[in-house]
Amino acid sequence: MRIKPIITTIFGIGIAAGSVFLTKEHLLDQPESIGDTPGSSLVEIYLARSSINYGELIEAHHVSIHLWPRDAVPPGAFTDIAQLVPTDPEQQRRAKGRFYPGEVMIATKVSHFGEKVTLVQKLGENTRAMAIKVDAVTAVGGFVTPGDYVDIVMTEGNNQDMRAVTILQKIRVIGVDQQSEEAKKQPEVARTITVEVSPEQGLRLALAQKAGSLSLTLRTLDGVEDKPMEMVHLRDLMNEEAPIAQVLVHPTVKINRGTDTEIVTIRRQLVKTDPVIAPEAITETETATEPQRATEPRVLPKRIPADVTNLTIDLETMPLDPLVVRPRMRPITVTQLIEQ
Repeated sequence: MRIKPIITTIFGIGIAAGSVFLTKEHLLDQPESIGDTPGSSLVEIYLARSSINYGELIEAHHVSIHLWPRDAVPPGAFTDIAQLVPTDPEQQRRAKGRFYPGEVMIATKVSHFGEKVTLVQKLGENTRAMAIKVDAVTAVGGFVTPGDYVDIVMTEGNNQDMRAVTILQKIRVIGVDQQSEEAKKQPEVARTITVEVSPEQGLRLALAQKAGSLSLTLRTLDGVEDKPMEMVHLRDLMNEEAPIAQVLVHPTVKINRGTDTEIVTIRRQLVKTDPVIAPEAITETETATEPQRATEPRVLPKRIPADVTNLTIDLETMPLDPLVVRPRMRPITVTQLIEQ
């Protein structure tokens, strides 16, 4: 009577153990069967197992295989380990950009077989790389990083003739100092910025660096239509009008001689600092004796404002100094003989 329960218990344990074993084998074999079945909805692709830095060699321990929906496979994803990690050491491939853990390995971010990763891989078709000398102020305080887009402003001139103009717009930054990785997290004050330009833009940029100082303005991520920008002068900031050409106006003098009237035009030259020199003003008169007039030098003419264009002189009422004529004299020697 006691043996039957024991046999029943042992038989139940065996059935349970067999069920667990068969279920485990079924679960382990299911991914392989799904991935290998033609027409399956899942496909095997390779993802980054750990972080892969820019320019680093891609090795087998850097990647892992994962099942991915066939309809959602990213373009360029690797499905064959031999294409991603070749067995020949000389044909090893490098990362052209940083890979983060869990990121899909795609061909656009992987170099060709045996290819070195340099700045050339970042250049577009028929473009050039050119460096600009900057500092903390002209480089937006170090917040310019590879991958950003900037406008380049040239400042030229001295003192009141200083002016600024935007020479290039929407220029891509591909390097900061010696770094070209686009995943930099911390701003860094740089001494040089490398930008991607066309051959024509490179000529303008080289000329601008010699003509004046360059500054960078960081652009927004939103798409903005570029428009030609006018040059800004220093006087525009001071709200001053542009200088206009001065017009030379010749003043006239009206002379009254009794009943006769004569208008005389005084010719003068355009002088910025000194106004036109005119005869002595007729509002004041001075009297002097004849000996004083002969010995004292004549008073220099006074200056009148340059905006005076008409002046009336009445010779009948205005006392005029008589013109003193002093003959030139020289000593002579006179001799006389007794016979004479």
